[in-house]
Amino acid sequence: MFVCQNQPCGAQWSLGEVEIRNEGQGPLFRCPLCGARNRLEASQRSDGTTRYRQVTHASVAAAERPATPARRGGKRS
Repeated sequence: MFVCQNQPCGAQWSLGEVEIRNEGQGPLFRCPLCGARNRLEASQRSDGTTRYRQVTHASVAAAERPATPARRGGKRS
């Protein structure tokens, strides 16, 4: 089951109801209702079939967040 990540939409779709394509940034499906792009991860199974898993906004934000050193406390002069 895939869920449109566009907050006002949120429609749910099965694999047979969406078209999975690569538009240059990896596999995704466009929501048939609102047209929003929804990212997917593809993995090959041992039997040769491809399994798709939806990437949520939270996991994308965590992966794209740059690693920054911890700030030190104290006053600035």
